[in-house]
Amino acid sequence: MANYQIHYPVMLNEVLENLDVSDNKTYVDATFGNGGYSEAILNKANCKVIALDRDSTVLPRVEELKKQFGDRFEFRLGCFGDFAELVEENIDGAVFDIGVSSMQLDQTERGFSFSKDAPLDMRMSQTGVSAKDLVNQLSETELADILYNYGEEKKSRQIAKKIIEARKVKPIETTVELANIIYQINKRSFNQNIDPATRSFQALRIAVNDELNELSKGLLGATSRLNKNGRLVVVDFHSLEDRIVKTFMKLNSNKKQHVSRYRKDENSNSNALFSYVSKAIVPTAQELELNSRSRSAKLRYAIRN
Repeated sequence: MANYQIHYPVMLNEVLENLDVSDNKTYVDATFGNGGYSEAILNKANCKVIALDRDSTVLPRVEELKKQFGDRFEFRLGCFGDFAELVEENIDGAVFDIGVSSMQLDQTERGFSFSKDAPLDMRMSQTGVSAKDLVNQLSETELADILYNYGEEKKSRQIAKKIIEARKVKPIETTVELANIIYQINKRSFNQNIDPATRSFQALRIAVNDELNELSKGLLGATSRLNKNGRLVVVDFHSLEDRIVKTFMKLNSNKKQHVSRYRKDENSNSNALFSYVSKAIVPTAQELELNSRSRSAKLRYAIRN
């Protein structure tokens, strides 16, 4: 695998177990990335995997898996928000790994990481509006709302004000330029576990890629394609994503909430999409030691009714 670095897929064992990977079934890896889930699923059983990704830079890895697994592996270029259009056939399971991939973080020129000096981009599809466009064109109020709503940044208005002041002098063009502006408000210290620029960069990335709306569309699209007893598995990394996943599964489960235990005939919904919804599953202590990216991960899964 020359010039292509393999990364450890987050919560891989838990994904394989709860996706219930079996022979003669069809699964969708809705966030292909570096192909870790796809490869593991294909190795575990004599099944088929359809992989989706909006990022065309994954194509060299796609070709590797095609050579290894033949017609058991198929790739379709597109965003998982368009799941129902990209996947027209019925499937037995779908897995989503939400957020930026390790591969994208490692590609300095993509501008996802504030720890590397790069153009301020953050576009997963490499098309459309970039983070640079947002930072240099939006109003102070619009920037503050993005930082607060998508990054849960408490000092969003102060940071937005600093950004406006800085861009009056010159356009903000790189990740390091933006990070240094943020550090003027959120001071750095050596004993911090999370860099003070993290929330702002997360917020801009979510806005650039419309990630929360795409997630909601993707979950509904995947569920519409699941066979009876098919599995929907989602790994997410922060509270906004997890709230969407948890709410979607809960509202579409066969158990109504806040219903009297003495009225059992009203305690289920025969029209619900899911017969079972799991609680959040977190990484093992062993994985946390081996894979720092798994630190904030949560896995939830649901079974189609």
